[in-house]
Amino acid sequence: MIATMQCTVIDCPDPLALAEFYAAVLGWEVETDESDPSWVWLNAPGKIQRLAFQGVQGEYHPPRWPEPAHPQQFHLDFDVEDVDRAQREVVALGATFLHDSGGKTSGFRVFSDPAGHPFCLCYGQQG
Repeated sequence: MIATMQCTVIDCPDPLALAEFYAAVLGWEVETDESDPSWVWLNAPGKIQRLAFQGVQGEYHPPRWPEPAHPQQFHLDFDVEDVDRAQREVVALGATFLHDSGGKTSGFRVFSDPAGHPFCLCYGQQG
């Protein structure tokens, strides 16, 4: 082994705003460092999982799913029990609906977060 995973870092124009969006989705805790507002952590309970949000210098170009000229770069998948309720809640937080796989009992719905990154609400897939 050469290394261990520290976190996933997401580039965005407003790190605190995007961290707060995902904090509301996951129920995790936002951690800031006043000496560096361009970097914000989002911690799972016990800090066993972390996301980091990094401010982009200059003009930000979000992905445009599913347009190949502007690839998604990465995406997050979230398991949900009630996809309709979860959709209402993420849209109320500022997400934009993009696509529904159309599954009756199992599938996913694609959204973009407020900075344009795609993410999926997955349902009927939990083991």
